[in-house]
Amino acid sequence: MFLRVARHTDDLKKIENFYVNVLGFEQLGEFQNHNNYNGIFIGKSGLDWHFEFTQSNNKAKHTFDEDDVIVLYPKSILDYNNLLNKLEHHNISTITASKSILE
Repeated sequence: MFLRVARHTDDLKKIENFYVNVLGFEQLGEFQNHNNYNGIFIGKSGLDWHFEFTQSNNKAKHTFDEDDVIVLYPKSILDYNNLLNKLEHHNISTITASKSILE
């Protein structure tokens, strides 16, 4: 089984910059003008999942709340600290996680 998480956006370049240059994923592919959509596939080579982001003339409609999250876990404290440094370097704000539902 494969997993694809798809999301419509108004700014593919900004999304690509964040996932590739900040988080360290790879652009696995892209498409242009497929039924009036442009898109990119982002993930890691050889894995059974990827993100797909699309852009069209239709405005992206998103209403976020605290349940709309994708959780990515760095493998080590070094990876975590490197990620924090990249976020700071790119002026990307962070949020504090709310209390876990497991508590």
